[in-house]
Amino acid sequence: MHCDLNILFGLATAQLGATEARSSRELKARNYLEKHWIMELLTYLTSTLVFFRPERPREYLISILERLRIAKISGVALPFFMDNSNIASMFEMLDSSNKGSISFVQYKEALKTLGLCTADEVFKDGGHGVTFKKFSDEVNKRTQEIWSAF
Repeated sequence: MHCDLNILFGLATAQLGATEARSSRELKARNYLEKHWIMELLTYLTSTLVFFRPERPREYLISILERLRIAKISGVALPFFMDNSNIASMFEMLDSSNKGSISFVQYKEALKTLGLCTADEVFKDGGHGVTFKKFSDEVNKRTQEIWSAF
């Protein structure tokens, strides 16, 4: 009986150690992804693919990353893959009644769709609609923040 308890204790200790090691690896992986903005990059690249739907997606992604690399090395402005006409088109689709503004919910969903915010990010809703200028400025600002992290 004493031997059986030692075996059980040994198994429990080994399992606890494996769980702690897994938790430590997961934490290190999460910290790495956050530090280097990897999830934001992947979300943005995926959103860009879905938005533009290029015929050759791999080549398109490679070209985006290459332009980003060149911009970082040369110090030129970081590439924006959604120009003002794309942002305007998206805003117009959201503002189907042509009020000149979109709801706060539409605003947040658009930013999530573009990979420019997380699902759990908290926004301050001023109770007013979001104008095209605010929407455009925020898309450009958040895009710049993501690209500058690389």
